[in-house]
Amino acid sequence: MSRGLADTTAPARTGRGAVLVAAATVAAVDLTAKAISEARLADSTVDFGLLQLRLGYNSGVAFSMADNLPAGVIVAVTAAICVAFAVYAWFRAPRAGRIERVAGGAVIGGAVANVIDRARDGVVTDYLHTGWWPTFNLADTFLVVGCITIALAQARPQPTLAGDEPTAAHPSPTDAGDP
Repeated sequence: MSRGLADTTAPARTGRGAVLVAAATVAAVDLTAKAISEARLADSTVDFGLLQLRLGYNSGVAFSMADNLPAGVIVAVTAAICVAFAVYAWFRAPRAGRIERVAGGAVIGGAVANVIDRARDGVVTDYLHTGWWPTFNLADTFLVVGCITIALAQARPQPTLAGDEPTAAHPSPTDAGDP
């Protein structure tokens, strides 16, 4: 009896574990990059052509919106959104594919890293500058790429399981020759 229970919970644990590992990795990478940027870019800029490393701080949310709100409000709201997405990912992970799990972890990790950074001093540290886009950080990149990946994964047609009823979009092989 316990073997059957283990068989049904193992995929859930594995899926949720993948999201957790991805989130922790993303948050650690971003927070490390922010610390290095603050230490090394305080008085300098590194120019790579299309991309520059330039230290900046954002007291608002995306594109500096709501920068007049108290930091505590922004931290509370962004933390609540982060928790809501983490709850969604917790329940979605057992049914999600590997790419979607990693993308979910990227979104959670990026959000958590920005919440932690903002909770320290009321601002988010940014260090990636293009000249044609507001300065951003790796957490922002992970958030955007993760959300796009999840949206694309959700938009693609799902494979049907054996025994599912055929639909107009997916007729059964025996229906294919019918007029």
